[in-house]
Amino acid sequence: MTEPYVRPARSADLDLFAAALDDDRFFDDRWLRLRKERGVLFFAWLGPRPAGSVYLWLVKAEEAPIQTHLPGVPLLMHLQVHPELRRLGVGTALVEEVEDHLVEHGHDRVALAVRTDNPAAAQLYDKLGYQDWGHGTVTCYAQVTLRNGGVLEVPERCYVLVKDLAVITPAQRTTSWIGASHR
Repeated sequence: MTEPYVRPARSADLDLFAAALDDDRFFDDRWLRLRKERGVLFFAWLGPRPAGSVYLWLVKAEEAPIQTHLPGVPLLMHLQVHPELRRLGVGTALVEEVEDHLVEHGHDRVALAVRTDNPAAAQLYDKLGYQDWGHGTVTCYAQVTLRNGGVLEVPERCYVLVKDLAVITPAQRTTSWIGASHR
């Protein structure tokens, strides 16, 4: 089986990934943010196919509780994998590439928000060593592009998870933040 290949986005790949993941507006926005050094967009390939993407947010969080409790911590956000290519290691490869990038650039921690109604994503992050931040859920806002080109901000309840990027001890590997109802 082919292993996922992940690298920072290149402008030449934008149209291909926007079509594959059906998200033109998102990729245009993240490319502009990347050019202003506000974050890094990563693309994953599975063989010749565009398989997924993730954005690393490097500026102040938009949510006040995250600003308060995790100031200056980079945020892994908008992880998406093509529906036909899920459960093939693409999401894991994307997260691990972001973590490697952060360590190479001197960061020792990363955070993310995952919707409370997304147990599959919660399981992935749990498996990768992310733990609940201990300050309850947060309301995040997803931007949904309407057919007329407008944008609607939709509130989402999210768990906030963090991961220290130092070496994980065996005890940390066996500790799960999610309850049995999410497995």
